[in-house]
Amino acid sequence: MTPADPGAHPDAPQAWLEVGRIGRPHGLRGDALVTLSTDRPERLDPGTRLRAGSVALEVARSQPYQDRWLVHFVGVDHRDAIEPLRGVALQAEALDEPDTLWVHTVVGAEVVTPDGASHGRVASVLANPAHDLLVLDDDTLVPVVFIVEAESTDDRLVVDAPEGLFP
Repeated sequence: MTPADPGAHPDAPQAWLEVGRIGRPHGLRGDALVTLSTDRPERLDPGTRLRAGSVALEVARSQPYQDRWLVHFVGVDHRDAIEPLRGVALQAEALDEPDTLWVHTVVGAEVVTPDGASHGRVASVLANPAHDLLVLDDDTLVPVVFIVEAESTDDRLVVDAPEGLFP
């Protein structure tokens, strides 16, 4: 699963989602270490528009650096200019990919089986190496591989789970 809003109307304002966090400054020229919270490194491609709180930013250049990214933003040319943004979450506009399930659109959805039986609502999504897990409001864990249909208009996820998964 990926952290944006595929069902947004084309004329609706885009949602802004957290994609990372600005860390400590690196050097004297305004570069910063950034930790991504998304699996989409293209969020730091040159020209990408981001926000850090109320500050609009544009990526000038970026490169992997140890387990983070070294990023320089347009117009941020001194260490003193990036220091106030240390620790601030970076946000990017939601991506428009209709065939992708996004975490923020799944949370709150009702989980039903193909026969229409309701099993609660998604409280959160837990990252897991094999498959992300839907955490239902009763703490039931459902691997996302069992989702067969996402009805975005009804905020429902049809889950074809094996016998015994639901209490």
